[in-house]
Amino acid sequence: MSLEDAKTEVDHAFTRADFKGPSFENVFAGAPSFLRRRYSKDLAGVDMAVTGLPFDQAVTNRPGTRLGPRAIREASLLQPCDAPYGWGFDVLSEFAIADYGDMAFDYARPDLVPGLIQSHVAGILGQGAACIALGGDHSVTLGCLRAHAEKHGPLSVIQFDAHTDTWADDDLSRVDHGTFMYKAAIEGTVIAERSVQIGIRTDNPDTIGFNILDARDVHRLGPEVIAQKVKKIVGDHPCYLTFDIDALDPAFAPGTGTPVWGGLTSHQAAVAMRDLAGINLVGGDVVEVSPPFDTTGATAIAAAHVATELLSLWAWTRR
Repeated sequence: MSLEDAKTEVDHAFTRADFKGPSFENVFAGAPSFLRRRYSKDLAGVDMAVTGLPFDQAVTNRPGTRLGPRAIREASLLQPCDAPYGWGFDVLSEFAIADYGDMAFDYARPDLVPGLIQSHVAGILGQGAACIALGGDHSVTLGCLRAHAEKHGPLSVIQFDAHTDTWADDDLSRVDHGTFMYKAAIEGTVIAERSVQIGIRTDNPDTIGFNILDARDVHRLGPEVIAQKVKKIVGDHPCYLTFDIDALDPAFAPGTGTPVWGGLTSHQAAVAMRDLAGINLVGGDVVEVSPPFDTTGATAIAAAHVATELLSLWAWTRR
């Protein structure tokens, strides 16, 4: 960190002159935005927008992920003074990135939320920017997938998760964080056979065609091999990456609604994501961070790093 810059920089979320470059603002002070990017609804000239989807009314266990976007932003504040480690380039300096803020919605009408998310994300994509979303429970991903499929066609998905989220549910009006991927597949938004789910460790016999690399595969084969297998499955097809923070073992991410033992370590997730470089990533999200159960902040810290890796992974093929 530049001590001289830290003496004068403050509230970069509003005061920074452009959308590129590091920030040396004191980590513990100022208005928090993701990676100290400038808040803006005008995305002219912006390459990537980060937005929050603070919805958690579709959970099967512990709530609290409506507070996830705020916690992830705060946890990200230690990172913007340096280039993301190991990538060989600085996505914050080479690409224009904005914090688009959170989506507004009527909390008493959860049935309307998937459509609102689709419109919200489509509005970002329509301005020419890519989108990374901060959840929220995992149901928010369905609207994101639909918006991206409108632009790019049916998608491959890379899903880091303890659960497949493909439990059958033919009532498309239901909002449920455990059935959204089933709906995405049966409606043709996602191509299951060109998609892969990583870290699974809960039973669901009907995978509806998704490729599964479960947690034991990750531990047995190692994250480098897992990444190569994933790249063979998705090829160069337009790909969306969704990272449920419960893919990590509760030892690394306790602040989530449906924790399951035997999960990935933060190291395994970091290596796997880094080694996915070269995929045709068109968007992504990180979800299910529940700050009320995150007593040390470790879960939000992990999610902030995942989101930063998503930025770098997206930028890798566009440098």
